Amino acid sequence: MFQLADALVVLVYHATRHFPREEAFGLTAQMRRSAVSVPANIVEGCARQSERDYARFLDISFGSVREIGYFIDLAARLKYLSSDVAAELRTTQSRTAAALAALVRTRRIRA
Repeated sequence: MFQLADALVVLVYHATRHFPREEAFGLTAQMRRSAVSVPANIVEGCARQSERDYARFLDISFGSVREIGYFIDLAARLKYLSSDVAAELRTTQSRTAAALAALVRTRRIRA
């Protein structure tokens, strides 16, 4: 799970490196912040003492992975991403979201 989220971060950083300069504090920053939030919240949740806390951090992480999906679609529509890069990002984002959703369901049952 963490490895998928981490791979998404690396892909987002590489893809946003070529965004227009005027997006440095806009879409570039938002995409990177959302992407980093996914594995960061997984790690922070793992460090918590209770299942309830862990589940809460996984929920935050899931929200971020869904958010990055919107940003990928927006960047593609704005033509900031090539179709190949957008497809690779969407695939990794979808796989990460699916794995995280399964983990969230499992942890909610335990919490």
